[in-house]
Amino acid sequence: MIKRRTRRPATVPATSRARGDYKGVWNSVSEDEDHAKAAVAGYTDESRFRDMADATVSLLEGTVGIQPTDVFLEIGAGVGRVGPALAPRVKRWIATDVSENMLVHARRRCEGLDNVDFIAVNGWDLQPVPDESVDVVYCTVVFMHLDEWDRYGYVKEAMRVLRPGGRVYVDNVNLLGDDGWAFFLKTAHDYQPLERPANVSKTSTPQELRAFLEHAGFVDITLKTSSTFVWAYGKRPD
Repeated sequence: MIKRRTRRPATVPATSRARGDYKGVWNSVSEDEDHAKAAVAGYTDESRFRDMADATVSLLEGTVGIQPTDVFLEIGAGVGRVGPALAPRVKRWIATDVSENMLVHARRRCEGLDNVDFIAVNGWDLQPVPDESVDVVYCTVVFMHLDEWDRYGYVKEAMRVLRPGGRVYVDNVNLLGDDGWAFFLKTAHDYQPLERPANVSKTSTPQELRAFLEHAGFVDITLKTSSTFVWAYGKRPD
């Protein structure tokens, strides 16, 4: 099981933006690449970004699988951390993100790759993406920044854009794990209710992620947990 480091995101004053204003929130913290990196990961070191990209590819390989004929779509691609590691192994890699600024950085990171697309979305769905057009939809270290309704909304959209037999993968900090619970308590301690930044990280439970995938219609659902993270993946019926 791959362990991941949780992080405290760069802050956006809660009084300036609502959490659900995902486009405004994430454009405001990503005007340059270092600020964007810090906002999504808590660090800017490029070697760590490459290491985490490789770890994500290994995680996807061990869960939904990676085939050279696959079209992969990432929900919340950010600065394009995963693209250079994953795109050479698949037919096409599609980066979606609510922040146009993030996609500018992602394009720069993926220069030289001819099988990548970048799509700005509204923060609640994948409407620019055609029905039944991709093989794998994945969303990693993004659910923590979304409200529960919008997490489920993306799971439903994954069902729409996946081809029959397509695969989906999502993850989040695990509220039921010891480290996840400590993360939850630390966030509660660090911020008073009216001072919580709009992009503050929130946890999930395994039961929540299973419910989202089941209600969206996915089958062969698998849950894996660690002290810190919960991973969920499944497939669209053939």
